[in-house]
Amino acid sequence: MSYLWAFLIGGAICVLGQLLIDLTNFTPARVLVTYVVAGVVLSALGLYDPLAEFAGAGATVPLIGFGHLLAQGVMEAVDATGLLGAITGGFTAAAAGVTASLVCGVIAATFSRSKDQN
Repeated sequence: MSYLWAFLIGGAICVLGQLLIDLTNFTPARVLVTYVVAGVVLSALGLYDPLAEFAGAGATVPLIGFGHLLAQGVMEAVDATGLLGAITGGFTAAAAGVTASLVCGVIAATFSRSKDQN
């Protein structure tokens, strides 16, 4: 049943992003920023943790989950180190995910060729 909820919640988040692109003048970049900021705000208000526990990867994998990850990292680092944690916490929390995406990008670029754009 948890797979079903993850699929439905994650799909609903993606559908909302697609509707924002199709029905408004939002660009994909604006949707990205909106989702990350929404994740930070919902996390700061304490509303995202229950959703993440209920939907699992359906709530933590989309971009809104990245905002939640950043907010949680900042809050934990501020509790541990004070105001300096507001700067370092987000970097520490997201380091593994960003590193994995960069490594995968390099591997994909190594084994593929770009097509002529003309």
